[in-house]
Amino acid sequence: MKQGMTLVEVIVVTSLFGILMLVIGESVASLYRYNSYTISQAYQVDHARRGLETLVRDVREMGYADDGTFPLARMEEQLVGFYSDIDRDDSVEYVEYELATSTKLLKRVYNATGTPPVYDLNTPDETYTLSEFVQNLNQATSTFYYFNGNAEEITATSTVTDVQYVEARIIVNIDPIRDPGEFTLRSSASLRNLKDN
Repeated sequence: MKQGMTLVEVIVVTSLFGILMLVIGESVASLYRYNSYTISQAYQVDHARRGLETLVRDVREMGYADDGTFPLARMEEQLVGFYSDIDRDDSVEYVEYELATSTKLLKRVYNATGTPPVYDLNTPDETYTLSEFVQNLNQATSTFYYFNGNAEEITATSTVTDVQYVEARIIVNIDPIRDPGEFTLRSSASLRNLKDN
């Protein structure tokens, strides 16, 4: 003789099944939340890494401006400004990399116009956001470091002509109070067009 389940057994099985589905659903949702944060952090780190690669390439192409101005124009903790033919069109642009707001690392490009060439540094011709989650200012850390030919750090702007090497360090973290935590990127380049030897 075949017997079915009693009402109590059906209620118990349904309840256990519901609790199991709730636990599994919460685990899956938690996994997606954590992974989406990790993926977002990885994307921003990669975005910042590509930005630093651009900086290194531009610094290596640093040269005298079309109007004869010395290649390195500004050297500050959160800003570096220099002349470089970044698009290889035989016209030298003025380029600034700056940690402009509390967390945005920007690249600004100014083209020379006219004859003789003049740089209007009031309004950039192009602006790029290299990273939106840089934590250097929040941690009171410099973004740019400058060194002479003897690998000694230079801090005085009066020695701009002694700079042979520029280093950038940025701390990327999309949410400083959550894991996986901050990621520090470092990159550097020598001013190869200005070498003495």
